Amino acid sequence: MRLAGTIVAAYGRQYRVELADGALLLCFPRGKRSELACGDHVSVQRTSPTQGVINSLEARTTLLYRSDNVRQKLIAANVTQIIIVVATEPSFSDELITRCIVAAENQSIRVVIVLNKCDLSERVAAAAATLAPFEQLGYPVVQLSALAEGTRLQPYLREQTSLLIGQSGMGKSTLINALVPDAQVATREFSPALQAGRHTTTRAQLYRLSTTTALLDSPGLMAFGLRHLSRNDIAQGFLELRPLLGQCRFRDCRHETEPDCRVQAALRHGEIDHRRYAAFRSLCAEIVWRS
Repeated sequence: MRLAGTIVAAYGRQYRVELADGALLLCFPRGKRSELACGDHVSVQRTSPTQGVINSLEARTTLLYRSDNVRQKLIAANVTQIIIVVATEPSFSDELITRCIVAAENQSIRVVIVLNKCDLSERVAAAAATLAPFEQLGYPVVQLSALAEGTRLQPYLREQTSLLIGQSGMGKSTLINALVPDAQVATREFSPALQAGRHTTTRAQLYRLSTTTALLDSPGLMAFGLRHLSRNDIAQGFLELRPLLGQCRFRDCRHETEPDCRVQAALRHGEIDHRRYAAFRSLCAEIVWRS
């Protein structure tokens, strides 16, 4: 008998599948290759009271993954929103934020940015200034301290399947514990000497907050390759560029040094943030050019 379920945790080639009645099965895919992600809807066949085999994968509404020259890494499936977690300490990469946003925009996934550790009040202004270009584009920025104010995020979670994503050391695990009290996710202190956090989350995990609201945790990111996207995909991922696309003299304009480039004109007139434009150029330089 085949049963419908959702992958709620991924351990390499082993998956924890939640059935409709709430029962959990440790499942294995058929075949040697596995192209499954946390959040996937699957059909399984029970092989024992606690184990099963994954027979098939249901159609996905969204899929987030990263890729480089060598391989691709699935992150999560069927999410409706990503929550990018950064902190006042340690320092964070605005380029990594941009990469996450471009990947989300490619899948029409909502984006919220959380600025954590705002109890370190002397560091808030500088961190908020780095996030200002994203906020000006309309991406919500929620300032909080996960240790005491994690519930500030709750209004953004309702009726969404949200993925927490970000660099290590930003406090994702602490935020999960604040929002899901019985999760008991292990946390580690940030190391001032190394100016970095340590990985505490080693696998993707889905938590049910209600019948219509779910929260996925994911391992900390150090990189987010976008080799699977085209130049146009990347341009579409920059909200400030979307209205300008198609207005250049040349249809295949790369928005670099071409004459009558609408994007270059907007840059000269201050309509586009220079750091955002530099990030766009950097992403485009990494991919294989495709028409």
